[in-house]
Amino acid sequence: MDYLPIFLRLEDSHTVVVGGGAVAARKAELLVRCGACVTLVAPELGRAAGELIEKASGRIEHLPAEFSPEQLDGAVLAIAAAGSPHVNAAVAAAARARCVPVNVADEPRLSSFILPAVVDRSPVIVAVGTEGHAPVLARRLRGQLEALLPTRLGALARFAGLRRRAVHESLPPSERRPFWERIFRGPVSAAVLAGNASAAEALFAQELASSRAGGGRPRGEVYLIGAGPGDPDLLTLRALQLLQEADIILYDRLVCAGVLERARREAERVFVGKELPGSPGDEADVNAQEHIHELMARYVERGLKVVRLKGGDPFIFGRGGEEAEFLERRGIPFTVVPGITAALASAACARIPLTRRNLAGSVTLATGHRADSDALDWQALAGEKHTVVFYMSVSNMDEIVARLLAAGAPAERPAAVIERATLPGERVLRTRLADVAVRARAEHVGTPALLVIGEVAALGVGSVVRAAAEALRGVA
Repeated sequence: MDYLPIFLRLEDSHTVVVGGGAVAARKAELLVRCGACVTLVAPELGRAAGELIEKASGRIEHLPAEFSPEQLDGAVLAIAAAGSPHVNAAVAAAARARCVPVNVADEPRLSSFILPAVVDRSPVIVAVGTEGHAPVLARRLRGQLEALLPTRLGALARFAGLRRRAVHESLPPSERRPFWERIFRGPVSAAVLAGNASAAEALFAQELASSRAGGGRPRGEVYLIGAGPGDPDLLTLRALQLLQEADIILYDRLVCAGVLERARREAERVFVGKELPGSPGDEADVNAQEHIHELMARYVERGLKVVRLKGGDPFIFGRGGEEAEFLERRGIPFTVVPGITAALASAACARIPLTRRNLAGSVTLATGHRADSDALDWQALAGEKHTVVFYMSVSNMDEIVARLLAAGAPAERPAAVIERATLPGERVLRTRLADVAVRARAEHVGTPALLVIGEVAALGVGSVVRAAAEALRGVA
């Protein structure tokens, strides 16, 4: 390690930046963010530097002159970004003579310190450096870290800082570290990161009281996470963050292996997507759901973090609402993480706009699991200028088509079946409503697949201009 990574306090300190261009402006802005007072030395200023001075509320002073060594007298830090190798070398030499730490833009050999790529979640700061060898790589790593670190991580640090004294006065030294480990890996942390300050305060008070009483056992919690349509790259950042916290993952058949690979390696994976033996039909569905409820409660009682991972969004045909109600009744803390639901993802992959001016002004998401159910308003679903997306429709497509035709939908209405959206083997079949079930059978369409009914179903790759023109002519 050729450089010592340190965090230097610069509040109200005198610093000097030599240069008036865009690079110098970026360096000066970073120093101002740290509370430093900056002298910007340059005969002339570029637009970026001039605008920065206007915004800096007196923190930046422009010295309109060529560089001279005495300008560094009294400075605690200097940066050379003059755009001239000769001037930058002179700044470096003058700084070394005065024992002033100096950074020369793009010249590590002349620098006594290097500015790292920074992830700012103040007061949490992460700095990434490559000792000047690969600054682009450092910025790439910073981007990856920013994706992993919650936006409210700084709020969590401040929350803990305000309560350190109370913990110090309440617990002996041997119990403080385990206590904070429970806080940062438990429901208190989840509440702060979710922006729920009142819940976090109440949970913290409970945890501290329990620890005082000698009940320092960690408390479990549940994350109801939507895994999206299948492609692991379509997971939300929050889902990725919480998958890294999981002790147990309860997942169903719509969660692909690639998504599970993004979870913490040590987490136990438990498949809960099969029917229970000896319980056919609806009874099996009910029993299986109750079994999942009891599994969540059992793992939480052991103080574990449980992820209930579902394809799509947990609250759209995913039984997430039932699970949330169960957890609420039991007093089990839980967090809901939305996912990209299959209707939106599948249509986007097929380049089908679910709404479009003059073609479709509304969308209905419906289940095709029980197509013979009178719970659906078939007259409304068959209406004009309306898009309907049926989930779980493959086995009941004939009944869906018959119901829509009987309700007045025209046989020529466009239809599309989207199979394995975002996954290898993705396929889109376009036809008319009257033929879609026969076509799906002939093409051996399997699950997961969605059925889209409406004028927009004719749109997509290779057909957008033609289909839109035909449909608009029909409307006219």
